[in-house]
Amino acid sequence: MIFPDSIDLHMHSTSSDGTDTPLELLKKVKDAGIGLFSLTDHDAIKGSALISSTRCNSDPAFLTGIECSCKDSNGKYHILGYGYDPSAKAIRALVEKGHAMRMEKLEKRLRFLSETFDIHFPEEEIQRLYHMDNPGKPHLGNLMVKYGYAKTKDLAIQDFLNLDHSSSAYLQPQEAITAIRSSHGIPILAHPIFGSGSQMIRGEELKQRVGRLASFGLLGLEAFYSGFSEDMIEELIELGEHFDMYLTAGSDYHGSNKTVRLGETHLEEAQELPAGMTRFLEDTASRWNS
Repeated sequence: MIFPDSIDLHMHSTSSDGTDTPLELLKKVKDAGIGLFSLTDHDAIKGSALISSTRCNSDPAFLTGIECSCKDSNGKYHILGYGYDPSAKAIRALVEKGHAMRMEKLEKRLRFLSETFDIHFPEEEIQRLYHMDNPGKPHLGNLMVKYGYAKTKDLAIQDFLNLDHSSSAYLQPQEAITAIRSSHGIPILAHPIFGSGSQMIRGEELKQRVGRLASFGLLGLEAFYSGFSEDMIEELIELGEHFDMYLTAGSDYHGSNKTVRLGETHLEEAQELPAGMTRFLEDTASRWNS
């Protein structure tokens, strides 16, 4: 089987916290020469479904995607899902639940900014937030910059929004994995070494974390990632071999909300594709463009 020369299976659009619309992203992916891609918006499948229904034969190969924001008593996780059926009840129910939780977080964050820092936004800006698919910290951070409360989006998040430690509801990793698999998709742990914030998880702790998720039905690891060093990638390849898991590659492109470039996965630096990635491509090939 001949695989695409360039692969990027992790990116975001305006359906979550990216700055390109799904169709703008499709054009940029094509212009970048990426042969296979996936749109993995946070807790959303709207953009992925749009690309599936509008792409043409001359466009890059496409795999449906999602990135579920999860948390349980052991920490936070981002679970990617690939090749699912967008019409499946399980994935749709998961998305609806994730969206409701995000809107609840938005309300809490607006209240926190108001009560703690006396930060307020015009009513039309607040209504615009509530009409978004999945508003998050970057949207609030950009608003804080716009109205002079912070110099940069990153500082707004670091110095204000991250100080809110009130409890919020999250999807459980087990329910995300189960919903993805019930929708004929493949659940993959995103950027496994990066935990919450600046947290790094490696060695035995990472092995135990992956093993626990594997017991829930996790099938793979994002081994090639824009923020990973060579030794991190090697550790994940070895971990994938230990658990006999799929491996994937993604940039985590967010448009102007991050400095990451489309296709920035470090996959091109590999001498050859590891077995786990070859198996992933072979086993998902029939789902490309479907």
